Amino acid sequence: MRVPAHSVCTAIRDDIIAGVYERGSRLTEDVLARRYGVSRVPVREALRTLEAEGFVVTRRHAGACVAEPTEQEAADLLEMRMLLEPLGASRAAQRRTEAHLKVLRGLVRLGQERARRGSSDDLRSLGSWFHETLAQASGSPALISVLTQLRHKIAWMYSVEPPAGPVESWAEHGAIVDAVARGDSERARAITALHAERASAAHRLRIPGSADRGDRVRTSQHSVNMSGLRH
Repeated sequence: MRVPAHSVCTAIRDDIIAGVYERGSRLTEDVLARRYGVSRVPVREALRTLEAEGFVVTRRHAGACVAEPTEQEAADLLEMRMLLEPLGASRAAQRRTEAHLKVLRGLVRLGQERARRGSSDDLRSLGSWFHETLAQASGSPALISVLTQLRHKIAWMYSVEPPAGPVESWAEHGAIVDAVARGDSERARAITALHAERASAAHRLRIPGSADRGDRVRTSQHSVNMSGLRH
């Protein structure tokens, strides 16, 4: 069985985001291959991809290491997202399909229901799914790729406080979908810009080694998920 490099890349990236590998720590091909139950070839390819994404750096005499972003680099990510998410919503209003609308409306219904009940556990994952689908609806592969990378890196560098008004937050999600459904690109852009600005205020920079990371650090000894891979 040949394991695709993208599967290994996803596994390593997820563990970097979760804090399994601390910033600045070495990423040795042999150790990674044993951890994920694969050969060194897909590990090597995955590390090259992660370096291009900014999660990994190659250092002289040390090899591949987890990157150590600066506070300014982290701040730039939030600013980029605040600029690009409204663009994605504007494009979605012009290019969305009925399938996109069906998923977005379903997520809004679930989010609003959970918010009214005070069930905050699922709201973050529902919100992530909503914004992923909204990006997909933009119909722009380049924009989707950039927003996906931003989402991953922001999750790595920031913790997010639960919204003070989850009902209002999901009302904004609903307003975005209404504008997208009507094809009103300017309104979709404006509401998403306001929503992104409010969401960014809830982000708190993670300090490496601080207690803030404790709830995300876990032990990962699993192999790469083999489901769906071809023999």
